[in-house]
Amino acid sequence: MDDYMPPRYQMLGRIGEGVHGVVVKARDLSNDDKIVAIKKLTLRTKHGWIAPCAIREIKVLQNSQCENILSLLDMYPDLSGMSLVFEYMPHTLYSRMKDEEHPLSRGETRRFMAMLLNGLQYLHGLRIMHRDIKPANLLIDSKDVLKIADFGLARLFNDQDLTKVYSPQVATRWYRAPEILWGCQTYGPSIDLWAAGCVFAEMLRGVPLFSGATDIEQLALVVRTLGTPNLKDWPEVRSLPDYNKIRFPNAKGERWEDIFPSCTTKCEIGLVDGLVRYNPSRRLTAEEAMQHPYFTEGDTSDHQQQHQHHSKRVELS
Repeated sequence: MDDYMPPRYQMLGRIGEGVHGVVVKARDLSNDDKIVAIKKLTLRTKHGWIAPCAIREIKVLQNSQCENILSLLDMYPDLSGMSLVFEYMPHTLYSRMKDEEHPLSRGETRRFMAMLLNGLQYLHGLRIMHRDIKPANLLIDSKDVLKIADFGLARLFNDQDLTKVYSPQVATRWYRAPEILWGCQTYGPSIDLWAAGCVFAEMLRGVPLFSGATDIEQLALVVRTLGTPNLKDWPEVRSLPDYNKIRFPNAKGERWEDIFPSCTTKCEIGLVDGLVRYNPSRRLTAEEAMQHPYFTEGDTSDHQQQHQHHSKRVELS
C-alpha cells in the first residue's frame, strides 16, 4: 500500500532514495503521458511526530514560482505520508560534472551558475534559506535548464532579527560555510552563497574545492586555502562557539590562480573570490553576484571552448 498512487499515474520504477523519502518515475496518463517524478515523503518521525522537514519542503514549493526552482505539479496523501509530484529532471549538476565524455563547456558553466544565482535570488527574496546547496540538489532538465531542488532543510529567515538561532547541523560538509563549521547558530542566507561559490569552483576545477572527511578536516582545508582568518576582516570569528576549541597552524593561504586550471580566467576566479569569503557580510549576495563582470563582460568565445578540467585536475592534498 506504500506504493499507492492515483489512477492518473502509472509507475515506471524507482529512481532514487534520499534522507526524506523515496523518488519514483511515473507517467501522467491525464497529461499527454508526461513523465514525472514522485517523491514519497514520510510525514511522521519514528517517534510519531510530524516531520518538520517534510512540512518545510511542501510550504516552500507551494509558494515558489521561478524558472530555476523545481516545480511542484501535484500532491496527494498516501498511507505513509504525502507524495509530491514534480516535473521529471533527467540529470543533476553532479551527474553532468561526472560525464567525462561531455565535460562542461565554459558557456554551460556560465549558464548553470547564472541559473543557480537566479534561483537563490528568488528564494532569498522570499526570506528562504535553502541550507543544502550542492551539485546533487541542482537538477537539469532536457533543455539544460538548472533548477534548485530538495528543500527539506529550508528555513525562513528574518534579516531584521540577527539573534534568531538556527541549527548548525545543516548543509553537506563540502559546501558548509566556515561560520557553521565553527558552530555558529545565528547565520543567514550568505551560507547559500558560500555553497554556490564552492559549486562554481567545482565546475571550473572538475573536483570539489574542499573535500574534508570530517568537520575538522574540512575546516583545516578551508584555513589552508584561504589562510588563517584575519581578525580585522572578520572580528566576529572570535565569538563563534567552537572557534577557540580548534587550533590550526597559522596559514598564509594559497593563490586562487594556483589551484585552478591554467585556462581559468580572471573573471571566473574573481567570482569565486567574491563568494568563498570568510566574513559572511563580505560575501556577494545572489543579486550582486549576478551583476559580476563574469556575466556582464564574459568573452563570447568561451562558448566555443571546452574546460580542460579532466586533464588538469588539481587535488588539495
